[in-house]
Amino acid sequence: MSADVCVVGGGPGGRALALALTRLGCDVVLLEKRDPARGAGPAFRGESVSPDGVRLLDLLGVGERVRQAAHRVDRLEIEDAGQRVLDVRFADFPYRYRHPVELAQHTLLTALAEQTGRQPGGCTVLEPATVTGLLVDGPAVTGVRANTPTGPVRVTAALTVGADGRYSAVRRLSGLAEHARHTPLQRDVVWLKLPFPADWDRRAYRVRIAGDSHGLFLPSTDGTLRVGLNIPKGGLRTLRSGGLGGLHTRLDRLAPQAGAAARTSLHSWSDTALLDIFTAEVPRWSAPGVVLIGDAAHTLSPVLGQGVNHALADAVELATLAAEALGRDRRAHSRALLAALQLFQRRREPHVRRSRALQLRQERMFTLTAPAATALRRTVYRALDASPALRRRVLAPAYFPGHTPLRQAARTPEVRLV
Repeated sequence: MSADVCVVGGGPGGRALALALTRLGCDVVLLEKRDPARGAGPAFRGESVSPDGVRLLDLLGVGERVRQAAHRVDRLEIEDAGQRVLDVRFADFPYRYRHPVELAQHTLLTALAEQTGRQPGGCTVLEPATVTGLLVDGPAVTGVRANTPTGPVRVTAALTVGADGRYSAVRRLSGLAEHARHTPLQRDVVWLKLPFPADWDRRAYRVRIAGDSHGLFLPSTDGTLRVGLNIPKGGLRTLRSGGLGGLHTRLDRLAPQAGAAARTSLHSWSDTALLDIFTAEVPRWSAPGVVLIGDAAHTLSPVLGQGVNHALADAVELATLAAEALGRDRRAHSRALLAALQLFQRRREPHVRRSRALQLRQERMFTLTAPAATALRRTVYRALDASPALRRRVLAPAYFPGHTPLRQAARTPEVRLV
């Protein structure tokens, strides 16, 4: 098979890139290793879409398609030692797209795939398909080899894109992983879903901190509560040795309502999932004929739910640059494509770097344990809560990186989400 672009990975970044490229007239082959016959996949995949992600979905033409399935979030609150120290109202930010949403990843992927199928020329999708190697011609990657249920395939392409996540095969096979910096954080996260507490606001993100423990409590589109409970790095075996009662006790300490819900609905450890928390920084995102996007290029932690949003932003940025370079005559497009890939990293890397820095600051804040340090943490959050200007300065790079304040743009009504 041959194409202008071969996209490896059918997550949000890969599907968004395939859609954007086909809209720009490129011929695309997308490979996804997960078998669609096995359903939507893990239940704890990222569902949080930032206001900037909502803007990008509208730009890709799928905003209307997903709107009825999205759950709008109005507030972000942090409680520390039982006291509310921060309450952010997203409506207070001066942007057209103000609110993050929760959106089931299966719904998002289906919408992106269906919209891609409507484009002239379209996109060939091979799933399940597992990449086993790269095709090369001298220093350049020219495509991939993959296994499918019907046998091996070869896909030749002017550009191969690794959108295959935090354990990217394309990153490893291309040599771009050689100088990657992998930084384990001090904790892992146990994800679980619980009945939503009756007296909680369904439009709020909650962070609860108690001593050296913290948890994320997020509303899900299916009406449940998605919980990310931090544990010490490698501490799952110790936690499980205490039985489910130990998990209930941790939840009680952070949020008694969630602890009560867990006692009635959490029946075994198979109802949970472990996420190994680390960041990965890849110095070079591209080489001749190949580029990485999303988690393959820059793995982030789950704080502030940035993974999906950066994958979408990467896809939109790369599609425009790559389509222009591929549209040139064949003698010139190799040099133009290499320059486009380098420009892609220069444009996107500062946004990723700011998000990573904010996440790492929050990670350090969450893990403070000394009395003086935890008192300082509460003081910092209260200062942030008291100053709208400071809130915009700290949170805008994470939630609104592609936005122009309304005072600088046409005052159009905010696109509503249910």
